[in-house]
Amino acid sequence: MIGRWGLPALAVLGLAGCAGAAAMPSAGSPAPAGGYLAYVVSESADRVARIRFGADGARVERSFEVGTRPTEIDGPHGVAASPDGRYVYVTIGHGTPFGSLWKITTSNDSVVSRVTLGDFPATVDISPDGQYGFISNFNLHGDMIPSSVSKVHLPTMAEVARTTTCVMPHGSRVNPQGTLQYSACMMDDLLVEIDAGTGHVARRFSVAPGKEGPAQVAAAGHQHHTSHSMPASSAAKVCSPTWAQPSADGSRVYVACNKTAEILEVDARSWTVSRRFATGEAPYNLATTSDGRYLLVTLKNRKEPGTEVIDLAAGRTVSRIPASTVLPHGVAVTLDSRFAVVSVEGVGSEPGRVDVLDLRSLRRVGSVEVGQQAGGIAVVAER
Repeated sequence: MIGRWGLPALAVLGLAGCAGAAAMPSAGSPAPAGGYLAYVVSESADRVARIRFGADGARVERSFEVGTRPTEIDGPHGVAASPDGRYVYVTIGHGTPFGSLWKITTSNDSVVSRVTLGDFPATVDISPDGQYGFISNFNLHGDMIPSSVSKVHLPTMAEVARTTTCVMPHGSRVNPQGTLQYSACMMDDLLVEIDAGTGHVARRFSVAPGKEGPAQVAAAGHQHHTSHSMPASSAAKVCSPTWAQPSADGSRVYVACNKTAEILEVDARSWTVSRRFATGEAPYNLATTSDGRYLLVTLKNRKEPGTEVIDLAAGRTVSRIPASTVLPHGVAVTLDSRFAVVSVEGVGSEPGRVDVLDLRSLRRVGSVEVGQQAGGIAVVAER
């Protein structure tokens, strides 16, 4: 039997023999001689691509299929890499009826294990020690009811808890300290903070226009917004948050408001909005550089698709780097803050793409084709 966030007995016995994660390179580490490594999933092709990239562009080293249903799309959506670079973890959105999380080696792309989760597992992130994965069960095709965040013990691939949060949770991210997990609720206009140790919802924050502020956590698991007055002009507006991204030091959380084209900076201590950043149309995914300098924002649209670069010290956008095609999706940054890789979905039968962005020159230096509807993307630590 599993407690709220306790491990099953076999998993507890196995913890004593688990080696610690390998040390991660610092932001000042030299670039790897062979370039950097990333994995990207293509949701409409059931494929995962391994990409080598750097200042000279990008190339697909190899790709492989995932999924268990040969006649249907299984829909890989999210991907995260273990801190030691040995594994990548891929969420499979569709199933019979539920989706799953797959553990795959980076040495030969073999599937080690998988675990069934909720309805349409989407974004996945890993704790800094590599022990736990946090996955938002987006519930894409289900009723508009509160869904959940799963916690998986990665060495044993056991789901040790599932915490109900809100309607359509997305953008699961763990703070650098490994103590808190954040996700955004697209249909509830909420930012949700989970205590990574206890699994309880610690706090909620309303990101609804005109109502920004702490939201109560009801005993029954439903949220009640605070009684902030809402201007009549804001009554029809919604934030529709698609991502929650902690800052490099964990002191701030950035929330992408997809409908109002802005990023909210929430102070993690005072639980208030500290700044706002206007963006281009449809901000979608976010990433921060490990040196704390930039916040990167993908603009998932067809008119001006690209990646916006916000200088956090200056508090303003310093560049908008055009994408190679339409509908930019995910973004990941190398540990030395030197490059970013952006997945771009494309439309219809058009191949997806991965764009390489040089964060010194603030320009695109490469692009490579992958499978249709490129989605989740992750940079892998060199071993």
